[in-house]
Amino acid sequence: MKRTLLSFVLISLGLIARAQNTIPAAAIQIQTAELAAPADKRGSSSVYGYSAKGEFILLRKGSNEMICLADDPKIPGLSVACYHQDLEPFMKRGRDLKAEGKTPKEVADIRDHEAKSGWFPMPKQPASLFVYTAKAENYNPETGSVKDGYLRYVIYTPYATAASTGLPLKPDAPGMPWLMDPGTHRAHIMISPPPKN
Repeated sequence: MKRTLLSFVLISLGLIARAQNTIPAAAIQIQTAELAAPADKRGSSSVYGYSAKGEFILLRKGSNEMICLADDPKIPGLSVACYHQDLEPFMKRGRDLKAEGKTPKEVADIRDHEAKSGWFPMPKQPASLFVYTAKAENYNPETGSVKDGYLRYVIYTPYATAASTGLPLKPDAPGMPWLMDPGTHRAHIMISPPPKN
């Protein structure tokens, strides 16, 4: 009896681990990644995701100015993003530093130094980022079906300040735009609509 129960538990844990590490088909990754993109940009954005071996690769070369990132299959739930191509040097540098094992603070400090020194360019005009998320129970990675997803908006405006934009440094009301990281290379306007539920 104990051996049977132990076998059942080990098999169940193996199935859970396998499910959590399963990489969705490229078509599913592209479909879900583009949930973060504005509707008129879907179908022609570049999409990065994961190969069957878990390597981060270009899944589709796009023809517009948007770059979308598929969900990381190692993290429960769904989190995809889409951003303007002018943000790619900044975003890629962050991914590279994270892959090197740098902490979030180290990533921020290194990118700050490199942006100030001109090692990589930051956009000279506002550039958008869209992030779409859903809880694990609301996302099926095998079919790509998502329910109760949440979309938030970010507009990068390097070195912007409260004085230069007229924006507050925290939202005074739900969904109100506000400025995060003012005065830095990563200064951005946050717009987080109130959740539907």
